[in-house]
Amino acid sequence: MTTTDVPRPRFARGYAKAGARADRRGAAEHRSRLLSGLAGRVVEIGAGNGLNFTHYPASVTEVIAIEPEPTLRAAAERAAATAPVPVTVGPGTADHLPLGDGEVDAAVASLVLCTVPDQARALAELHRVLRPGGELRFYEHVIPERQPKRALFQLADRSGLWPALGGGCHPARDTARAIQAAGFAITRCEHFDFRANALEPNTPHILGIARRG
Repeated sequence: MTTTDVPRPRFARGYAKAGARADRRGAAEHRSRLLSGLAGRVVEIGAGNGLNFTHYPASVTEVIAIEPEPTLRAAAERAAATAPVPVTVGPGTADHLPLGDGEVDAAVASLVLCTVPDQARALAELHRVLRPGGELRFYEHVIPERQPKRALFQLADRSGLWPALGGGCHPARDTARAIQAAGFAITRCEHFDFRANALEPNTPHILGIARRG
């Protein structure tokens, strides 16, 4: 265990099962669209148990996968062994990436920007490690735009119940706005509702590309 570890073993076991169910309901296709056309050296934050790894195209020369939860990281290491591209899995957090300035060609944030403690700081780190013109690929669930659903998500977030059950997940974040505020220019953004499992509400998601200026 490292000083950057965030151990949540019970959540990790549930996350792996939930991820498999979500992939069967359509998330696997979302992951494929997220990563299509990527090339060069890539950093993926919050890689979880490595569900994205099989979707990286051959044009990617290396994936540096960062995961702070030890149980999930161990599963990601196993997934990396059979990935179609070279994947190195290591510890770390999104707000302090073990990379130099402008060191990667692309960054991937997949269902993780809802959980980082400080979203602005995590995005600033991604901006720092990306080369000028590099791509941020994002796939995230976001706050609903319309009432009363928006107010319900805000209540679930403020109450602490959803974050406690969801491993720190905050359902009321406007992540697209945060990406732009961090100095990225969004060049493509799909908006769609998706229900990851039968027990969760139908939740707004965004999937797209932003470029570092």
